[in-house]
Amino acid sequence: MAKKPVFYSFHFDNDVMRVQQVRNIGVIEGNEPVSKNDWEEVKKKGNAAVERWIDENMKYKQCVVVLVGAETANRPWVKYEIQKAWNDGKGLVGVNIHNLKCPRNGTCSQGSNPFSQFSFSNQVKCYNPSTYDAYNDIAKNIESWVDEAIRLRGN
Repeated sequence: MAKKPVFYSFHFDNDVMRVQQVRNIGVIEGNEPVSKNDWEEVKKKGNAAVERWIDENMKYKQCVVVLVGAETANRPWVKYEIQKAWNDGKGLVGVNIHNLKCPRNGTCSQGSNPFSQFSFSNQVKCYNPSTYDAYNDIAKNIESWVDEAIRLRGN
């Protein structure tokens, strides 16, 4: 089966190392993460520039995968990405990553479901991988989670 192109949505400062682990699984084709310096440059140009950057990077993706850490649900750009994915008819799925070990910080506390703030929350799944083997649980299942999210949106 061909890899589905996805856009990863996450809280950069807290979770970039955990996100890299998910990207490195390699079963789905995800956007290249922007460097911290590049992200800061985009943010300096204002909200319209950030929206353009997100819109452009999300344009040809079939699904948005929200990688949920301790503070992800509160991040304004994650909320924008969720709403945009929904409005654009893209697949949308969440994966809790709090049990993946960051080399700097270890694991973190489980964050709130970021979809619970939206009227369509009952139509989007947020998976909670195994506490004891989160990496392998994600590796084994993420492709089917993405496929299901795309199927549910009719893409």
